[in-house]
Amino acid sequence: MAKNIIWLLLLSVVVVKAQQVVQPDASQIIQALKKLNTVGSVLYIAAHPDDENTRLLSYLASEKKLRTGYLSITRGDGGQNLIGKEQGDLLGLIRTQELLAARRIDGAEQFFTRANDFGYSKNPEETLKFWNHDSILGDMVRIIRQFKPDVIICRFPTTGEGGHGHHTASAILASEAFEAAAMPDRFPEQLKDLTIWETKYLYWNTFNFGGKNTTSEDQIKVDVGVYNPLLGKSYGEIAAESRSMHKSQGFGSAKTRGTSLEYFKQIKGKTVNSLFENIDQSWNRLEGGREIETSISACIAKYNPQSPEKILPELTAIYRQIQALPLNKKESPNWKQQKMKETESLIVACAGLWMEAYPADYIGVPGKELEITAQMVNRNGSKVKLNKITFPWKTDSLTKLELKADELLSWKQSVKIPANTAYSNPYWLNKKHEIGIYQVPDVSLIGRPENDFAAKVIFEIEIDGLVLNIERGLTYKYTDPVKGEVYRPFEILPPATVNMAEKVLLFGDNKPKTVQFTIKANTADVHGALEIRASDGWKVEMKSKEFHLKEKGEEVVLEANIIPASAKSEGTLSASLQIFGEDVAGVYTKSIARIEYDHIPYQFILSDAEMRLVKADLKIAGTHIGYIPGAGDDIPACLKQVGYDVTMLDDNALTHESLSGFDAIVTGIRAYNTNERLQAHYEKLMAYIKQGGNLIVQYNTNNRFGPILSKIGPYPFTISRDRVTDETAEVKMTNALHPVLNFPNKISEDDFKGWIQERGSILPASAIAPIKPSFPCTTLMKNRWTEA
Repeated sequence: MAKNIIWLLLLSVVVVKAQQVVQPDASQIIQALKKLNTVGSVLYIAAHPDDENTRLLSYLASEKKLRTGYLSITRGDGGQNLIGKEQGDLLGLIRTQELLAARRIDGAEQFFTRANDFGYSKNPEETLKFWNHDSILGDMVRIIRQFKPDVIICRFPTTGEGGHGHHTASAILASEAFEAAAMPDRFPEQLKDLTIWETKYLYWNTFNFGGKNTTSEDQIKVDVGVYNPLLGKSYGEIAAESRSMHKSQGFGSAKTRGTSLEYFKQIKGKTVNSLFENIDQSWNRLEGGREIETSISACIAKYNPQSPEKILPELTAIYRQIQALPLNKKESPNWKQQKMKETESLIVACAGLWMEAYPADYIGVPGKELEITAQMVNRNGSKVKLNKITFPWKTDSLTKLELKADELLSWKQSVKIPANTAYSNPYWLNKKHEIGIYQVPDVSLIGRPENDFAAKVIFEIEIDGLVLNIERGLTYKYTDPVKGEVYRPFEILPPATVNMAEKVLLFGDNKPKTVQFTIKANTADVHGALEIRASDGWKVEMKSKEFHLKEKGEEVVLEANIIPASAKSEGTLSASLQIFGEDVAGVYTKSIARIEYDHIPYQFILSDAEMRLVKADLKIAGTHIGYIPGAGDDIPACLKQVGYDVTMLDDNALTHESLSGFDAIVTGIRAYNTNERLQAHYEKLMAYIKQGGNLIVQYNTNNRFGPILSKIGPYPFTISRDRVTDETAEVKMTNALHPVLNFPNKISEDDFKGWIQERGSILPASAIAPIKPSFPCTTLMKNRWTEA
């Protein structure tokens, strides 16, 4: 992770969820001290992960020293995935963590609403209908009232130049939220815990990309390309590191250096000539703040990077000054809390204190014992007392202990996790949701990017008579022989989970199919029975349903035969585990999907163990399909369900093996975007078509860097940005008698009913006529090349 990880929220010693405690260096401490002396804030708003202007965010956070936030209205669930096959909620979880990784580099904070990214939308009216306009507006008002920004900046305009309907809707909602947050009659239920907030100005950060230049010289201009010698980087360099964390979207970025102007058009507020005109960003804005500013300035002047502990008396005095601030303004409680946290982190950093808490395993089960280790070391030899350590679910009192220099102290405690402890799971996915919006009953969670730690250890320390409670979230760590020390989140899970390999089981006839259920123990000695239920008309046959897993992590696979309904129909199959035992007895219904990529912490989702059952009138032609992998998808598994024999074709197979034995060859989603070697196999694939083979090319896209350069089919053609976004749009067959629509199965307008997301996305444009292939091709089906 980049050195600038320090800029997350508290700007000093930082505990990144699922990563190690990060100790700031001397330059980062002085940056944090300067930020402590700045009292100003700005909120950037856009629609998706990767919409944010990371260069501007890093400039505002680290150069202007402002508390900077990015509100992404969605988590990007409807996007494409360049690094794996996760889609929907799983992709949203990846993109959430990519945003957090970006924020750890550029220094901004991250917020979300409950809006779900349901895919591309051409207009804001459709977007706001799916999102439920008032619900998401209320979320944005809540976040503004909590964050209390002096200025709000939108990435997109309300007038549609941003293209995507989500983009335009984000600007419309931002404009409405700017006004509503200051009105006591708008969302008054929020005022039980919050106060109204009047943001000074709303700007649109105009742009010149995607063929549209919305900048002009009469707009407010800011050079955000400046160099920060303390960080050793320009903000263009930091921004590239931040933006490159959006790996699932293929947003690796080149570092820029030198002057870089950003343009801003004012949308609301009194007309001004600069972004923060007439906004006091000093402590003078708070009653009693002038003395605090003087104290911090003196502290900065005294700071010695080789002996940071020498300013501890000044820092503890500053903490007490902030603590004593009167709360007679709407913004005072907000800044008081924020600056006390920043000062607390600076105290810990300058004292050289390192504290950590980790469990003996990354999984804990309610009702079971867990061993926790807490460690602490005083690396600067500061006069620090440890008064108490509080372990989760248990309090361990200590006699006051004076910490010696560089002495590593460890404490171990065995605790029992209460039986009613909630499982770890992304809070926005605890309940099933419709397209458009997540269900979050606890309104206090709205806006948060992720869950808090599953459990924490609290170190009560005393420095210069000031008592502080320092929290450290439980984070499991281990040593990998290649990666070295690795951290991962601590998880609270049920005693066992049950997974099915497929989400959908498709029947084309009345023959039964065998389903495998993988049961995995999250604690030792788990025994019980697997129960399976299917919708009316579907039958389940099991030879054995009992299991006994002796070791934690042990798995067993049980099988069941599913007999389809006699007629064409759809149903649901659900699985549950009846587990016996004194501490964990009960019925458990969760499956688990895990996500593991090196650029983000380990992630997972718990969901109900269910499978969709489909009986269809389905015929197949041919038996053997070759599949060329792309960015990742589930199509090979689906083809196997239908009854095909699927062979995965890698570069070696395409180079050395004959293709003549395949009834069809299918390229995976984005194969031509991700596999540079496919161009080398163009002639071989075209020869396969010429000999009567059937080549099916799935979804590829032109990205922001330009068009695909590879040749794909026998006729030259281009890939457009065209989409049909209305999922209810009428589908017309221009040639209903064409063989491709009638063999081996008839495709009609009825097959498009119940469609989800776009009707079509990134459609191919017309061929560059009248060029012909180098071999006879009189009809689409004669040599059977199709573009799907």
